Amino acid sequence: MKGIRLAAVLLALVLAAGCAGGGGAAPEGAPGQENRLVLYTSHKEEVYWPIVKEFEERTGIWVEVVTGGTNELLERIRREADAPGADVMFGGGVESLEAYRDCFTPYACAQAEDLQPQFRDAQDLWTPFSALPVVLVYNTKLLRPGRLTGWADLLAPELRGRVAFADPAVSGSSFTALVTLLQALGEEDGGGDTLRRFAAHLDGRQLEGSGEVLSAVASGAALAGVTLEETALKRIAAGDDVAMVYPAEGTSCVPDASALIQNAAHGDNARRFLDFTVSPEVQRLLTEQLCRRSVREPGGAAETLTPLADIPLVDYDVAGASGRREALLMSWAFYLSGEEAPS
Repeated sequence: MKGIRLAAVLLALVLAAGCAGGGGAAPEGAPGQENRLVLYTSHKEEVYWPIVKEFEERTGIWVEVVTGGTNELLERIRREADAPGADVMFGGGVESLEAYRDCFTPYACAQAEDLQPQFRDAQDLWTPFSALPVVLVYNTKLLRPGRLTGWADLLAPELRGRVAFADPAVSGSSFTALVTLLQALGEEDGGGDTLRRFAAHLDGRQLEGSGEVLSAVASGAALAGVTLEETALKRIAAGDDVAMVYPAEGTSCVPDASALIQNAAHGDNARRFLDFTVSPEVQRLLTEQLCRRSVREPGGAAETLTPLADIPLVDYDVAGASGRREALLMSWAFYLSGEEAPS
């Protein structure tokens, strides 16, 4: 952990020196291919950078980081199938990774037996990274406490056009939230009336990315929103006029994950990185500094977090959500535009 904290402190200096992360050619003096690793990541810099730098320091492996949105990077991985440009997809909801399962090679990480069973994939297609409950947020100056308690409250007439929600075709966490909403309100199979009503309730307004949800709520542009616990906690700690609610009807706690890209050029180094992401040191970093829940130990959440056992949860079906992803997104797009979904 000392090394991880040191890496975080040195972030600005390393960035200024341009030592990693751009996706361009490695500088002169970089190690040979046997000591290289290329990551595609949808994580924010504050998440991936300390982990990458500590991994480099411990292993001597040169890591190149290429950033982007989850779906953007997954599409890139698929296009590059014949000549992979990266070794690991680091980040993204597991439903998104499942939807591109033909692009990945299963791998059972070291110490897999120490991971919580509910966060593991039966085929080890992906390696879980952190557990991320979906939550509701509201502006504390514009809504009184107790006004927003669950999913059904988002559909109240006074919130029409005032709910911040990211495009589920772009944001993996928003897709998870959409499936969770449908399941919590009893329409998980096809969405039906709930999907239509929620889309109409947004008045055609959805945000481009999940990071915009908290900004919209904190500024008062939206009264309420749907986001991840991690994101909400960071903005609350920063002093924004935002409060967080675990939906009374139930929410999901789906992990984000990493996966070994099929035919990766640096496969052995990729496996070492996947092992490192679930190591005790990295998992402690998640809970102590990044407002995320560990996938390693049931008691791994920070003391300030509500125990997962005390949060009402739906029985979220990752494989089912992944299998109907395209159909659900197509219906969502039609409903959001005010049209009927295709039969």
